[in-house]
Amino acid sequence: MRERRETGVAQGPVDGEGLEVQIEQWRLYVQRSRAVTASDADEMEDHLRAQVADLGATGLDDDEAFLVAVRRMGSVDAVSREFAREHSERLWRHLVLVPDDGDSSGRTSWRELLVVLALGVGAGLAVKAGLVLLDDESLFLRNVGLLVLPFLAGYLAWKRRLTPPVLAALAAPFVVLAVVLNVYPFEPLGSTEVIAALHAPVALWCAVGLAYVGGRWRADENRMDFVRFTGELAIYFTLLAIGGGVLLGLSAGVFEVAGLDFEPLLESWVLPFCVPGAFVVAAWLVEAKQDVVENIAPVLTRVFTPLTLVMLVVMAGVLVASGDLAAADRALLILVDGVLLLVLALLLYSISARDPLARAGVFDALQLALVVAALAVDAVALTAMLTRIAEFGATPNKVVALGLNLLLLVHLVVAAWLQLRFLQGRRPFAALARWQTRYLPVYGAWAVAVVVLVPPLFGFV
Repeated sequence: MRERRETGVAQGPVDGEGLEVQIEQWRLYVQRSRAVTASDADEMEDHLRAQVADLGATGLDDDEAFLVAVRRMGSVDAVSREFAREHSERLWRHLVLVPDDGDSSGRTSWRELLVVLALGVGAGLAVKAGLVLLDDESLFLRNVGLLVLPFLAGYLAWKRRLTPPVLAALAAPFVVLAVVLNVYPFEPLGSTEVIAALHAPVALWCAVGLAYVGGRWRADENRMDFVRFTGELAIYFTLLAIGGGVLLGLSAGVFEVAGLDFEPLLESWVLPFCVPGAFVVAAWLVEAKQDVVENIAPVLTRVFTPLTLVMLVVMAGVLVASGDLAAADRALLILVDGVLLLVLALLLYSISARDPLARAGVFDALQLALVVAALAVDAVALTAMLTRIAEFGATPNKVVALGLNLLLLVHLVVAAWLQLRFLQGRRPFAALARWQTRYLPVYGAWAVAVVVLVPPLFGFV
């Protein structure tokens, strides 16, 4: 797993461990950062040794001097950010496909790239076959997650070299959901079928998380790594989609000038292969170039947090001004759920991108304001949903939306409380991070329950 937020130094010296051994261990940890080259590490080591020598002259022994010197130099993350700022041109060198530090690593990278491309093509073939064989639109929508996500999970399983027992546990949710989604007698495009189709990818994404953490799902830091992976995957996939959209637009223009119709080729071949293939490639980019996005993540969270806060305040005003909550438009309530999920995703990604050793600051207070605003919107939405259910009765959509809002309410209330205590200096940031990661499996369990239990409870309508 990625050890991004540690200092890289033990809290206390190991008996009998010499200064040179400690410095070597520190240097190896520093060099894990892609922003720090070997020459940078030499410079940092010289500075560290000078600090140790100065502290030793004051009467400290080697172990004490080493620990104090490392503390003074700051966390590896801070050093990495400083080197990234001073050598911004390295960002582009991080994006090359094959490293230049030896033939062995180059062969490894090319082998991994070939595996990724093969799995991307496999995902495209699966989607294309699904479009042909599952000629029923509703049947295809039910199974789209099953056509793509196994290839992504397969890449992560190959990357992590999972053991047969873990692979069997990883395959189980895919098999169970495949049976449920294709055996249940859904009414075509009925409420329960749409609900199951929307929640199945969420449940399957939890299975992908099992592959990502290598089966070690119980560790908080592993789940937080998966949160980072999810956010970075969204960033890379969006960048690939934008670039691919430009290329497709130019291609369509050329076809139009030549008097040819590009749309059939686009719908039948290009999109079925490019979209799922880009999803797998984006996952590979996250794995291979994770430190590049890590420099972008804090910027994105600081840009979108205040914008989302303004949007929530406006939305709360619109909901309150709408008057009769029972008459609130269903589309508006669906949009509210979407916004709350966006807030949750932004909160999780912000926490995953934050240095846990840093003190509370203005941005942490802004995040608390964001969560409080989300709670206000969620309270209004919950009131509207309960009012509608009381007046018009329960339906699958209403019950599922109500359950999701209750889950979000619990998540955000505890998050707000822990954020407040952190700002007050009464709880460490680690407590807030632990709550986020430990609550995530609840969403996976909820998604499975919606897919498996809700359809038969409402007669598959």
